[in-house]
Amino acid sequence: MCSELKGIPIAVIGGDDRELYLVPELLKLGAIVRVIGLPQFGQHSMIQNCESLHEAVRDVRFIILPMPGIDENGRVRALYSPVPLVLDENVMSGISPETVIFVGVAKPRLKELAQYRNLKLIELADMDEVAILNSIPSAEGAIQMAMEELPITIHGSRSVVLGFGRTGMTLARVLAAMGAKVSVVARKASDRARAYEMGFEPLTCLQLGECLAVADVVYNTVPAMVLGRDVLECAKPGLLIIDLASAPGGTDFSAAEELGIKAILAPGLPGKVAPKTAGLILAKVIPDLIRQEMLTATKACNGSGN
Repeated sequence: MCSELKGIPIAVIGGDDRELYLVPELLKLGAIVRVIGLPQFGQHSMIQNCESLHEAVRDVRFIILPMPGIDENGRVRALYSPVPLVLDENVMSGISPETVIFVGVAKPRLKELAQYRNLKLIELADMDEVAILNSIPSAEGAIQMAMEELPITIHGSRSVVLGFGRTGMTLARVLAAMGAKVSVVARKASDRARAYEMGFEPLTCLQLGECLAVADVVYNTVPAMVLGRDVLECAKPGLLIIDLASAPGGTDFSAAEELGIKAILAPGLPGKVAPKTAGLILAKVIPDLIRQEMLTATKACNGSGN
């Protein structure tokens, strides 16, 4: 067994099916893992199934929160927990000051709690090594939803991708490989140039209305209001919108409903459509980050003369 994380105490708090694949990988690397809000992992000398958050976070070096983190009330997303798991000042006071917290996206409440204890937060969702790999199940999941909702095939469909970041680029490429006629709406001229180089029709935001007039399906990856009522009024009948942006998305869903447009908010697809893949992505990235943090801490300690 590899022992790259041998003896390092790590708390895994809440989560979904991704964590069911992450925890065993941490154990393989020799970590001491405390879990709460997940199914019992059975007998293992290096795992502790905790009954409370206080027990889970006490004296650990690293804490792994779910990718969505916590809500405005401090509640941790915990699919398998029979009771709410709430991070508050009381729980945070039991965390050692050198502890590092991993999370997908740190919402304001988590940042506030971390600042309260001066704890380091590492956000995973925006890291290239996570976001690019996660774009694969995101794209596949979005296309799966479109296949289930549309009365036509993806092949030959007029598909519009809003945003040409890591998810948008993967999505456009996969759609084109399936025979879709792909248009890419991007704000930056450099992104439109890249879209053209890859064989897609590049469009500016000002062309969005005329684009929707002929589109069969729109995939939004932009975390801002881009599909407002004025644009939606240009859409042809039967348009389908799949919004992959984080809640509340980039679509005026009320206007879409009034106009008879089916719009689906679908954030967090990796954990829903391919939890094993998404969990193993975390299992690859997080140990590397832990090693970096431990090396940095060792250098700092040696440099201080301790």
